[in-house]
Amino acid sequence: MNTMYYKGYPARIEYSEEDGCFVGHIVGINDIVGFHGTSVSELRTAFEEAVDDYLDTCAKLGRAPQKPYSGNLMLRIPPEVHAAVARAAEVRGESINHWAAEALAEQASK
Repeated sequence: MNTMYYKGYPARIEYSEEDGCFVGHIVGINDIVGFHGTSVSELRTAFEEAVDDYLDTCAKLGRAPQKPYSGNLMLRIPPEVHAAVARAAEVRGESINHWAAEALAEQASK
């Protein structure tokens, strides 16, 4: 699976053997926004047009467009892991939130 990004919206890209083209869908929102293209360049253009159209449509309807992710993440972890994270953050002079955000970003970029 491949991903494209535009204006903060990620899209999952797949190839449809049946249709003979690339197919994409914006992920992380409840609204369904799809697009397709027969080349990467065509797909990129269709994706950008789909996002722009989505944002324009939301504006015309007077509702805020959905954002892919809020930035809030709730985790359930064992108490001993929570304590270890709290200690690690304190040693570095950081909040648990800042420490965890850095740790997650580092792992996500691998």
